[in-house]
Amino acid sequence: MNADQNPARNASATAADAPGAPVIHAIIPAGGAGTRLWPLSRKGRPKFLLDLTGAGRSLLQGTVARLAPLAATTTVVTGVAHVAAVARQLPDLPEENLLAEPAPRDSMAAIGLAAAVIARRHGREAIVGSFAADHLVADAAAFRNAVRQAAALAAADWLVTIGIEATGPSTAFGYIHAGAALDVPGAPDGRRVLGFTEKPDAATAAAYLAAGDYRWNAGMFVVRAGVLLDHLAALRPALAAGIDEIAAAWDAPERDSVMARVWPALEAIAIDHAIAEPVAAAGGVATVPGDMGWDDVGGFDTLAELIAPCQAGPAAGAAVLGEADVEAVDAAGALVASTSGRKVVLLGTPGVVVVDTPDALLVTTPERAQDVKGVVDRLKAEGRDALL
Repeated sequence: MNADQNPARNASATAADAPGAPVIHAIIPAGGAGTRLWPLSRKGRPKFLLDLTGAGRSLLQGTVARLAPLAATTTVVTGVAHVAAVARQLPDLPEENLLAEPAPRDSMAAIGLAAAVIARRHGREAIVGSFAADHLVADAAAFRNAVRQAAALAAADWLVTIGIEATGPSTAFGYIHAGAALDVPGAPDGRRVLGFTEKPDAATAAAYLAAGDYRWNAGMFVVRAGVLLDHLAALRPALAAGIDEIAAAWDAPERDSVMARVWPALEAIAIDHAIAEPVAAAGGVATVPGDMGWDDVGGFDTLAELIAPCQAGPAAGAAVLGEADVEAVDAAGALVASTSGRKVVLLGTPGVVVVDTPDALLVTTPERAQDVKGVVDRLKAEGRDALL
């Protein structure tokens, strides 16, 4: 059957070309503990459930809202411990579109299961798009444009990743090496991916930025469900078989028993390593640039840049997250996040970061903010689970 004879393929291609029309079935993996944002972010209330910018909604809610104009359906994959909280935050999400993981198995299992369930419900030709639950995007229009171009490429059977325009030589992100332009209708900015690179050292990151053909890897993928599952079957057959067995039972009474039996034995691997890197090496990955004001809110250093300082009042000059009772004197550029209800006073501490919760207090600087993960690792090693 060619494309003209395939209604699902034609519908996807038409949607990709129509501004405002749904172009994807959105998958949102909502996992991770956000350890670099401890003690705000905890295992029981990770960063994707938090309003970290004062927007009046959590990062997860913002992600769902951003995808709403593009999504025919939305599926959220999260841990069993967070199902109730996700359901409360997303009351319009159909119950059958909230997939619960008994235990973390990394991104490939989560995204693969969602894609397999969508394929069974909507057909293998359905275009899926996976987007993390805990990222920010400042320019929604640029995001929609990038996703529509990615959907057009996916309709031509590419595995597509959206590459973030690098604004500096960051060592905190992986990189996508973009090659020759692709001649695909509806995707004028599409380019072949030559390869992926893990987080580089500073010199390598600077060389990438100077070269101009490298982009940050934000883990955004758009692809036909069947193409994704075929790649997985070829590259990780045991993982693919397990996911298929679970998906076959997902809308059946035996779901829980099959999930409990199969899920724990699945390979824990990221989608980048399982599929993206080997498929790129074989020439099957495309990328679309995204200059959209993206941020992964990866630590308090980032948060200090995202939250505007108070212009007046007792906290003038400092950035305050939430309704904290803050007084700042000679503390320009400081960040205060408090959930304890205590009065927080800063005297002559410019640029300091103060995170005050009922059971833990963090005082650091933006320069040391990435070291917070080490604190969490030590607490875990000491068995201080109540603080995690």
